[in-house]
Amino acid sequence: MYRPESVNRWCVVAVLLVALVAFPASAAKDPFKGFDKWVEEIMAEWNVPGLGVAVVHDGEVLMARGYGYRNYEEKIPADGDTLFAIGSNTKSFTAALLGVLVDEGKLEWDEPVREYMPDFRLHDSVATEEMTARDLVCHRSGLPRHDLVWLQTGFSRTELYELLRHLEPTASFRSIFQYQNLMFMTAGILAERVAGDSWEDQVRRELLDPLGMVRSNFSVDTMQQDDNFSYAYGEEDDVIERIPFRNIDAIGPAGSINSSANEMAKYVQFHLDYGKVGDEQILSEANARAMQSPQMVLTGPLAARVSEDKEIGPASYGLGLMVSTYRGRPYVRHGGGIDGFVSAMEWLPEDRIGVVVLSNTSASGTVPSLIVRNVFDRLLGMEPIDWAERARKREKEAEEQAEKAKEEEASGRKEGTAPSHALEDYVGRYENPAYGVAEFTLEDGALTADAIGFTVPLEHYHYDIFAVPEGLDGVLEGFGGFKMTFYYNKQGDIDRVTLPLQPGLDDIEFLRLGDESMNDPAFLEKLTGDYTVAGTVVTVALQEDRLTMTVPGQPTYTLEPDRGTTFKLEGLDGFSVEFHLDEGADHAGALTSHQPNGSFRAERK
Repeated sequence: MYRPESVNRWCVVAVLLVALVAFPASAAKDPFKGFDKWVEEIMAEWNVPGLGVAVVHDGEVLMARGYGYRNYEEKIPADGDTLFAIGSNTKSFTAALLGVLVDEGKLEWDEPVREYMPDFRLHDSVATEEMTARDLVCHRSGLPRHDLVWLQTGFSRTELYELLRHLEPTASFRSIFQYQNLMFMTAGILAERVAGDSWEDQVRRELLDPLGMVRSNFSVDTMQQDDNFSYAYGEEDDVIERIPFRNIDAIGPAGSINSSANEMAKYVQFHLDYGKVGDEQILSEANARAMQSPQMVLTGPLAARVSEDKEIGPASYGLGLMVSTYRGRPYVRHGGGIDGFVSAMEWLPEDRIGVVVLSNTSASGTVPSLIVRNVFDRLLGMEPIDWAERARKREKEAEEQAEKAKEEEASGRKEGTAPSHALEDYVGRYENPAYGVAEFTLEDGALTADAIGFTVPLEHYHYDIFAVPEGLDGVLEGFGGFKMTFYYNKQGDIDRVTLPLQPGLDDIEFLRLGDESMNDPAFLEKLTGDYTVAGTVVTVALQEDRLTMTVPGQPTYTLEPDRGTTFKLEGLDGFSVEFHLDEGADHAGALTSHQPNGSFRAERK
């Protein structure tokens, strides 16, 4: 459509005025000049198949687009509407939901959780009684990550909640920051208890729908039903490879949301506006600001890592968000990562700049943060920092340190040793009340472990220690060098194994279970009856599918299946009962009680 020259001139002037208001003078001409080319170069260097990138400033979406491919094999491009898993960026949604419940008077930030959930219980009794909603969403429970209890075990959300009481802490309650996914899961359960419907339904109703995030969802299974989603990728020998989706619905409130650059732009704007969507206050300004305010100072390796650049100030954790400074400016951020996906969500509140980067590879977590900082520097009009060069240097140093650690580990191996027992003696099922059952089998002269949802081959390391070999494919590669230690009791029987499942704790102990056939009621019935020794009658009975043994003048003992026809006495170390059951016999003819001071045979009465 034709316009007079004078009108066009005024339009140009108006656009320039808007640009001068929106950006610092040095960035006014074209803050994104060369940006696309730089992003593509960074993606190629770090082997990133696809990205979703969104930038907001002063209430406007400056960019919401894709780079690369959502389907690398078929070269289907990613765009601003492509769905990616956002991982732990889900956490702020859970914290915001708790804020909504506080606004509605259904919840108090600083009221003990047990006021709402009397069945809440942790290993630490103080944390059990004093834990609040605020504590749940700022990582100060005293618990380390314990991620292997949920990653692939198949436990449901309810089962994970019930086993919290068995997870050991590594610090006292509220003493230090320790990142903890299960507490955010618990925060989601808390929301369910006080509101009466699921965490998913509440987040949809209270946050996603009001924000217009209509395609965002809560499961990778749901995401794959959409017409525009990204596959998950990793890397093998510098080659991009598609990897399976990991369903983490069980700990959904900690990390299961999937979204797009376009929809995450709306979410970042919601936080830049302190809980408002248009003219509607979805979350009170007070609670929105509390989310972006320090609640717990970061300490330890994570603190060093997130503030290792002098331009990044010391970090604290708010409510589902991390709080710091970027080149002297207030700075709020969070990251997310799950198999095949890494995301970054960051903003500068005073400058009203927000950036989201969604990546479809977990081979490198570097690229999203590089892009965020590059955008910040461009829009702030500041002298650009070569963040990529710093990242290259750090990655090289990390690789060298990892190689050195492997060499040091190898030097500690004792050559020429042998296991204390025949390999078949290690075969069996072992159980930990939190981590479940670990089963060891023997095939072709080598042990295999099936534990925490993973099946791995084992090779003898030294003495009674067996290790996962290096160089396994896919997700199992991370278990290379993982060592399992077996122990035997006073009778010389292998009765437990320990696995290094959580740094900062002693290896997690799994106690040997009896043969599964020993739980068969028909088998147990053959062992019941009265047995006599030196005139004393010993009664063995079956109560609720478990054997008990009663000796006059003593409490009734519960018998735990061990192996064959031998049972341990529950709660008594070194005591066991062996039944003598001939093949084809209807009843055991005798039993032998093995004790630290000797063995005593009793004949069936």
